Amino acid sequence: MDKINLVAIVMGSNSDETVMKGSEDILKDFDIKYEKILTSAHRMPDKTALFAKNLEERGFEVVIAGAGKAAHLPGVIASYTILPVIGVPIKTDDLGGLDSLLSIVQMPTGVPVATVAINGAKNAAILAVEILALKYEIIKKKLLIYREKLRD
Repeated sequence: MDKINLVAIVMGSNSDETVMKGSEDILKDFDIKYEKILTSAHRMPDKTALFAKNLEERGFEVVIAGAGKAAHLPGVIASYTILPVIGVPIKTDDLGGLDSLLSIVQMPTGVPVATVAINGAKNAAILAVEILALKYEIIKKKLLIYREKLRD
């Protein structure tokens, strides 16, 4: 497995970092390199577009994107890449995260975003691990051990 960052963990706001740490923790457990990026679909649209357009060139294979409220970040990233994008709806004070969930899960046909539960950053990382396990045997072995521990 290359020494490049395979997973991009993207957040729309500094306030998302507490939730998205769950993704970091899982990826660290699997010894998967990642890069954490802060960009906003609404406040930094040019930066977001440039980042998303260059994901493959930079060696990323999966994106985990967390966002709250209107939560357009995962969908905007998905519109610029064919890499799998996993959306993490962030819980909000306004509507408890239902706003975020619906914004992410209701993508139009042709531009899907895999979506996990509200604040489900750990499951997003596990899904990223499953995707990478299709290509990397070492990750597959670690995933099988992880699942065995869950059963026990």
